[in-house]
Order: sequence, then C-alpha cells, then structure tokens
Amino acid sequence: MRIIKPATVKSWASRHADAGEALEKWMTLVEDAEWKNLVEMRAVIPSADEVTVESGRRVAVFNIGGNKYRLIAAVHYNTQIVYALLFMTHAEYDKSKWKKVL
Repeated sequence: MRIIKPATVKSWASRHADAGEALEKWMTLVEDAEWKNLVEMRAVIPSADEVTVESGRRVAVFNIGGNKYRLIAAVHYNTQIVYALLFMTHAEYDKSKWKKVL
C-alpha cells in the first residue's frame, strides 16, 4: 500500500512523542501490505475497523499507542492507496465530531 502524505503522519509523531514509535510501526505495516479487503487488513492489524461517516464514506480506524490514539484513514484497496486523514486522542474520537468532517 502507498501512504499519501507520509509527512503528515510524521508530523503527528513529532507532536505526540508518546505515539511516535507506534505511528512509525503503523506506517511500516501499511507500506508492506497489499490488502484487498478489511479481512486482510485485520490479519495484519487486528484492531482495525471500518466506520461509515456522515457523508456515507467508509474510513478505517486504527488504534495507536496502546489504544490512547486513533488514526483515521481512507483505504482504497483497488488502487493500493491509503490517505491518512485524522489523528486524535481516544477521548476526541469518542466525541464523534470527526464523523461530520469527513
């Protein structure tokens, strides 16, 4: 898979030092993957989930840093591209305001 704007993920890592190592690991797992669907993604990242947001789009949600953070991404299995969209704390994620933005 190809991550669009990996610099965005790296900037999240620099702003959240306690998540830096986990974000680097996430990037490596994604870049090494060739997922065709959610089942294959979960074989590599078992905590991954898909959520439908207010626009009707489906996004992938990844637990980062021992469940302290959430990374939201658009995963396009057909083109092997992952767009890293949002990074937030678990508390921010639980408020669900992000679902209205995407």
